[in-house]
Order: sequence, then C-alpha cells, then structure tokens
Amino acid sequence: MVVTDRKTGNINAPEAVTYSAIIYCLRCLISEDIPLNQGCLKPVNVRIPAKSFLSPSSKAAVVGGNVLTSQRVTDVILRCFQACAASQGDCNNLTFGFGGHTADGSREPIKGFGYYETIAGGSGAGPTWDGTNGVHTHMTNTRITDAEVFERRYPVLLREFGLRSGSAGNGQHRGGQGVIRDIEFRIPVQASILSERRVYRPYGLAGGEDAACGVNYWIRKVQKGGKGLDAEQWEERKISLGGKNTASMAAGERIIVCTPGGGG
Repeated sequence: MVVTDRKTGNINAPEAVTYSAIIYCLRCLISEDIPLNQGCLKPVNVRIPAKSFLSPSSKAAVVGGNVLTSQRVTDVILRCFQACAASQGDCNNLTFGFGGHTADGSREPIKGFGYYETIAGGSGAGPTWDGTNGVHTHMTNTRITDAEVFERRYPVLLREFGLRSGSAGNGQHRGGQGVIRDIEFRIPVQASILSERRVYRPYGLAGGEDAACGVNYWIRKVQKGGKGLDAEQWEERKISLGGKNTASMAAGERIIVCTPGGGG
C-alpha cells in the first residue's frame, strides 16, 4: 500500500485507526473467534511512514480519518487477500442544522440544532455469496433515524429513501445496491456531506463488474428572470456537490445522496 504525505484536508487518520482496520480485517478473514485486543496484533509487523496521512501530526485535521480513510485501509487489506469485492467504501456522512457561534464571534451564540447521520450503501460480493443491498458495511455499523421520527423531530420532509437501482456491480455473484436518500428542508439550514467513492468506482474481483459511484445533489430553487408576475416564478436546478462540501440551503431546497453499490 502506497502511503502519501499528510493531507491538507480532513482525511488524515491517527495510527489507531489503521490498527483498528487491520484487526477488523483479521477477524473477518480468520475462521477462529479471536479476541478484540491489541495482543492479537503482535504477530503483525505494521510499518506506517511518519508524517504520512496514516500517521499525521497532532495539528492535522482528522475528522474524516475514522469514517472515510478507515474504509479505504480495509479495502486495501481485503483486496490483497482477494477476499471480496469492494463495498461502498465510505460512511456517507450527512449533517445539517443552524445556530451556534458566528465566524467572527461578534454575536452571542444562536440557539439552534444539529443533526448527523451515516447512510447505507451496497456491500461487495464474494467467492460464494452476493452482496447485500442497502446495508452499513465495515465501520458503518450505525442505525439511522426512523422516517416518522425524523420528520416529526426535525424540520424536514423525507421525499425518498430506497434502493438505488443499477448501482450494483454484476458478476457470477452480484454486489449490493446502494440507496437514494432525498431530504427537503422546511427552514434554512447549513448542510454538509463528507463522502468517498464519488470518482472511483467500488471495484469488482475475478472478472466481476465495478459498482456505480455515488453522487450528491443539491436541488436548488432559483428565481426565473422576468417582469411582473413572471418574476415570482421559481425553477429547480440540480447541482452536484462532489464528495465533500457544505452549502447553505433555503427552505424548500433538497439534498439527494445516492450512495455507491458493491462490486461484483
């Protein structure tokens, strides 16, 4: 595995994240039930270059290390052993809310709220099994808020939450499908997405097809040009947010997260 220098972004991962990914993979690969502790790594020689993104300084940004980089370390190890095709490869971290401190500290903190979720995707196929649709894989073992509770407690409408047809990699054993999550905001909020596999597709193995990349859309309301009554008309524009972005969204605007599938 080629390890590059520390990144200026937030995908740097403390060494503990790499060690956790290694022991996770070992527990997946070994048929015996081994304990989850540091002693199990004694036979493993781990070499992490200093000042790399897997061994950053204490001043490096690391928020994405545990939720994104850990998944890619897992991908590398499982691929080395040809154990299974790639799963979605990230956690699809979505946050939104409003309030808090102003950027310059000129006003008292505004009382608001914050919401955070991770979104499922497809798992990779193996030598004797198909991947699973719409599931949390590897480090994404979290639950998501029920739709009814989500809409009742937060100013949102859940327009769609279902499987993403055509996102799985085909093969003798098919990968799992990703999901589509379409959220409309009823008040202005700031929304952020932290995701991966938006450019490079989750790989297939042994001739199996790669899965589809994920994509994140901002459905923005834009006022049409014109005079009189026409000036009050609005239209929707679909804007790709890329893999990592933050946007201030107005009431009635939406974010659509289409998560990657699993390789075949």
